[in-house]
Amino acid sequence: MTADQTGPGHTAPGPAQTDRAQTDRALTDPAPVVIIGAGPVGVTAALLLARRGIRTVILERHQDVYPLPRAVAADDEVRRILQAAGLGEEFAAIARPAHGLRLLDARHRVMAEFRRSEHGHHGYPQTSMFDQPELERLLRDALAQRPECELRGGVEVTGVSPNPAGPVCVTYRDNDAEHHLWAEAVLGCDGAGSLTRDAIGAAWEDLRFEERWTVIDVRTKADVRCWEGIDQVCDPRRPATFMRVGEDRYRWEFRLQDGQQPVRELIAPWLSPSYDGDFEVVRETQYTFRARVADRWRGGRVFLLGDAAHLTPPFIGQGLCSGLRDAYNLTWKLARVLGQGGDERLLDTYESERKPHARHAIRLAVAMGWAMTGGQDGAAALRRRVLAAACRIPGLTTAAGRDLSPPLTAGPLVRQRRMRRSLVGTHCPQPWVALDDRRSRLDDLLGDSFTVLTTADPGPSLRALAHGLGVPAIPVTDLRDDGTLAAWLRAGRADAVLLRPDRVVMDVIPAGCHDFTDTAAWASLLHTTRSPAPSPRTVGDSLLRSATR
Repeated sequence: MTADQTGPGHTAPGPAQTDRAQTDRALTDPAPVVIIGAGPVGVTAALLLARRGIRTVILERHQDVYPLPRAVAADDEVRRILQAAGLGEEFAAIARPAHGLRLLDARHRVMAEFRRSEHGHHGYPQTSMFDQPELERLLRDALAQRPECELRGGVEVTGVSPNPAGPVCVTYRDNDAEHHLWAEAVLGCDGAGSLTRDAIGAAWEDLRFEERWTVIDVRTKADVRCWEGIDQVCDPRRPATFMRVGEDRYRWEFRLQDGQQPVRELIAPWLSPSYDGDFEVVRETQYTFRARVADRWRGGRVFLLGDAAHLTPPFIGQGLCSGLRDAYNLTWKLARVLGQGGDERLLDTYESERKPHARHAIRLAVAMGWAMTGGQDGAAALRRRVLAAACRIPGLTTAAGRDLSPPLTAGPLVRQRRMRRSLVGTHCPQPWVALDDRRSRLDDLLGDSFTVLTTADPGPSLRALAHGLGVPAIPVTDLRDDGTLAAWLRAGRADAVLLRPDRVVMDVIPAGCHDFTDTAAWASLLHTTRSPAPSPRTVGDSLLRSATR
């Protein structure tokens, strides 16, 4: 659950990944996109760009994956992002579904449960536990299979020079010499101490949460008391978080106090008093949990992602999740601008969409932190009583559990919601679908492009629009799902939706109407000056014919 708030950095060079002569890297070595930091956010961004034909060079100070556990929780939306990066099945093999979150009082009595389903909106369990080093190895293995991606390990990035009128210069050192890369764009995935953030002149906005905690990862075969979910102990004297991560892996987090107790004493409430078997402390470390957002996420073609852009306390497991959402939101827009002639204004929507979303997650995490600790002032006892009473309100915990990823706010790529229960700004669900007797997840069938989903055969104007975008217009009845998509459109009172590549609804045709609500507002942003490059994942021929029939 703990987000890595240090991340892949840029300050400590290691041995070069391979022996390179200085002549191997000319001073004007070109690269369409340079990514600083090869953690999960940086590598996922590279894989997403590669699937759209964009070449990347990743610069990383470490030679190999950082071996100790850090982030341990992912939601169903993030699993969908990993699917888009080509790792859906591989991640499933290392993930463990969790029941959700419980709030416990100081005596470990349940105050509230926030249940999470094993069949979420995005087609995956709503909460999954995993080991970050295992995830990073999967990402690195996938990276090695992509000719569009090059990883340069054991290097130190020393400078990023934003250039609003042209390519960005990135300077780095290895064992041989200093080198310069000229990039069409730079993605700063270099953690909380980001050099990239400094380079664009961004500063932290402090959201007023800072606490020191100790994080303990244990491997044991003991019969640990757990409910296959996450427990938050709301004890102001000893707030704690506990979760089962794997078959024999567990994590505890405790707020630091003077005279910290030994590990076995801290976790004694979860173990049998008589247990004297195997017990390996994999990691015991201290973190300062902070709540911060960078005041700007872009300088020209230089962008901040992950912990370089925002720091989230770990109490709702959204630190790494927010960074992967950053990567998914930005990469399709950047690929469209670099490879398909999309308007530069597309890139402005990255910060305007992601920053409010990240701030929302941080505020939820801070609220959960206050619920756990109750604060340390005179009103703490009153707040705890109010929390306990609120948790007994019917439906409140269910509603709170759904609010981790609210709809995107209105903007150029999210048309204004003009009616109640509008689908605009929300994600399309992902059921299993069938084509030619082949069963697959919806996104694998649709590919990486825009898509129009309709309740019936598209009319002439809708066919013309789909043709102009170079995308299919597909009646949901052709997809042979379990009725999820038709029910979703019906509940949103829509006859058709335009899905962005990240599966967010950009615009709708309301029931009984014939056209999208505001085509003129977004069409110019998607204007292409060349034929769209074919996606490596394409929709089957029978569905493509739906766009023109």
